[in-house]
Amino acid sequence: MEKFKTFLKQFTNIPDDSMNSLLNLFEPIAFKKNEFLAQEGEYSTSLFFVESGVLRAFYQNPKGEEFNKLFFTTPSIVGAYSSLITNEINKINIQCLSNCTLLKANFQSILDLYEHNPIIERLNRMIAEDFFVKKEQREMSLVMNDASERYELFKQEFPGLENEITQYHIASYLGITPTQLSRIRAKRD
Repeated sequence: MEKFKTFLKQFTNIPDDSMNSLLNLFEPIAFKKNEFLAQEGEYSTSLFFVESGVLRAFYQNPKGEEFNKLFFTTPSIVGAYSSLITNEINKINIQCLSNCTLLKANFQSILDLYEHNPIIERLNRMIAEDFFVKKEQREMSLVMNDASERYELFKQEFPGLENEITQYHIASYLGITPTQLSRIRAKRD
């Protein structure tokens, strides 16, 4: 829980009683490599904090092709946000790329804290704003930067991750083929 507390405190100062109310909603849970936290077509009810491991969020088209949207490493919060917020089915998959240790909470229980702990609502807003900014930066990178520049940004954002996951997943995240990624890597070496 210490990693989680440190992560939360970077957004705002949280009084101990509010912090404890929030932390008490989370319980440790482990997932094995290739297990899913969320799958397309299901409803999500839980929010997670990554204590260790690597996860990916991805879409799959009708042909079965996968497109990686995000990677999650420690410290980060992960969940099928659209499903959580709208109470509609997931359109995204979230899969463990390694064995993962997470903290899990029921999303509605977190929302219920807002009424008596406005600092938790503020914290959630600040985390959402941070997520939005990162999402916008990634979208801009996909259209403004060439593949080599996107690869360099990936390495900066996720140091060492390229040694932990397959080239296929990195290429999908960058919007290129594994062959293109091999060429980029060969030019850099």
